[in-house]
Amino acid sequence: MSTEGWRDFVFIEEGTGGGGAPTSQQCENPIISYQQGKLTFVCATEGATCQYSITDTDIKAGSGNEVQLTATYNISVYAMKSGYDNSDVATATLCWIDQQPQTEGITNGVANIRANAVLIQSEGGIIKVQGCDEGEQVSVYSINGSQAGSSVSQNGAASVNTNLQTGSIAIVKIGEKSVKVVVK
Repeated sequence: MSTEGWRDFVFIEEGTGGGGAPTSQQCENPIISYQQGKLTFVCATEGATCQYSITDTDIKAGSGNEVQLTATYNISVYAMKSGYDNSDVATATLCWIDQQPQTEGITNGVANIRANAVLIQSEGGIIKVQGCDEGEQVSVYSINGSQAGSSVSQNGAASVNTNLQTGSIAIVKIGEKSVKVVVK
């Protein structure tokens, strides 16, 4: 090479350019909780804002004479902050479990249903359930009906270790109520 500045080099090789590239930080994953009628999202990354999406399985259109209502919300949330990569998405399922199914019914045009709000989350094959009655049996089944694990709630919560793979469907049975969730 005869170009000024380049002619003194013997070998010129293409590089990756990673010599001093700054590394970016990722926001911490948010934690989802439910208490006294409010969902709360908390992120350990100071100043991060949580972005959420909530879908209700009862919102649908169709035709027919009957609709089964489930009062189940699917929650997805991630944290973001300027200069940081977005966190991974945290998910949960919020549903209401009938305390006394025999009391359901319409009285004077008002539904009379006593229920507990139950928050279900999964991570690494572990299904966590918050809001159960003390001593309540929580069982997890695979979509083919085989039991993947069970636990009894203590202090209103149960944790069930399963061998279910990420992305598979789990059926979580809390007392007499069953809820489908996606394993994360």
